[in-house]
Amino acid sequence: MEDVVVIGAGIVGLATARALLLARPGLRVVVVDKADEVGAAQTGHNSGVIHAGLYYAPGSLKARLCRAGATATTQFCDEHGIPHRTVGKLVVATDPTELGRMEALHARALENGIPVRRVDRAELAEMEPLVTGLGAVHSPATGVVDFRRVARAMADDVLARGGSVRLRSAVRAVQESGGSSPGVDVETDTGLVRARYAVACAGLQADRVARLGGLDVDFRIVPFRGEYYQLPLDRRPVQRLIYPVPDPALPFLGVHLSPTIDGRVTVGPNAVLGLAREGYARWSLDPRDVASFATFPGMWRFARHHVRTGLAEVRDSISRRAYLQRVQRYCPSVTLDDLRPYPAGIRAQAVDRSGTSVEDFLLRRTARQLHVCNAPSPAATSAIPIGELIRDEVLAAIG
Repeated sequence: MEDVVVIGAGIVGLATARALLLARPGLRVVVVDKADEVGAAQTGHNSGVIHAGLYYAPGSLKARLCRAGATATTQFCDEHGIPHRTVGKLVVATDPTELGRMEALHARALENGIPVRRVDRAELAEMEPLVTGLGAVHSPATGVVDFRRVARAMADDVLARGGSVRLRSAVRAVQESGGSSPGVDVETDTGLVRARYAVACAGLQADRVARLGGLDVDFRIVPFRGEYYQLPLDRRPVQRLIYPVPDPALPFLGVHLSPTIDGRVTVGPNAVLGLAREGYARWSLDPRDVASFATFPGMWRFARHHVRTGLAEVRDSISRRAYLQRVQRYCPSVTLDDLRPYPAGIRAQAVDRSGTSVEDFLLRRTARQLHVCNAPSPAATSAIPIGELIRDEVLAAIG
């Protein structure tokens, strides 16, 4: 029997397995995942930003763990020879409404203990000559990295410390048992894994795996496609990450310009309702995934609250010209010819029965299971302290 089985070889699952092995050498830990490689889903399809922690509600898990995670991530990269760069971020206001939101964002960042400062129009022009705005919040500590490379290094670390990682091992059943020999049986495509405790970090399949484990699932994972473009390699209009001021009613940060660790500049993502949880190709459709959110009352309530935004996202997904207009609000020099194809990502966003998107990280538990049910951005940045938080609960449970 294993001590712990971790379902999901994304960055959060791998960070959890690593944290367990660091704390208790010799622990029998196995990670299972249906993919052919680690970090294949959300971990490998994002902007590659090491977030400083500006946006999150004070006192929330996101606020606390993102701040700790930014430090832990850069330290892990330094220890493992993974390139990363602190480029800084400007959150740019382009109209009076956004200026008011920017002030609220600045106050929230300070309350979270994040070093930020206001930048006026003149200084913004000095810092980024091709960026236009009424003002901005500058976060000098925000950085960039390739999170898929981080995940691979974590997997190597798990293996080096005696753990195992089993790929192509989709989970089919989860059965918790009590009595004199409590534990969890996890049936996978490559065989049965019996463990004293199970941790599920299943991302886009979090609700389904939780249901397999017998939990009362009162939320639904809704996939939102994040579509990106990249600029030509000889076009680098910005040196820093350039973000719009986000709409506080939505869990998305808006279409932004992101210098990447490999020298590109990406544009995006948007946030259009996805028709397949893991369909990264354009126009991907999975009827089972569509039925999952279409039959959930909370999704209809969410949709009613955000009809205008949802339609705008569809328009921008279909029309490159409309997408471009979002970028030109703060960087007018970007042209239609500059928008080159780039792989999309898919965000796993939990929505509850009331129609509210779950804002914070969400953990659910049974006697022998812990499920990470909502872990969108900044989960990649926060992965190491999330893993440590889970580690403490698991070790307390198994003794």
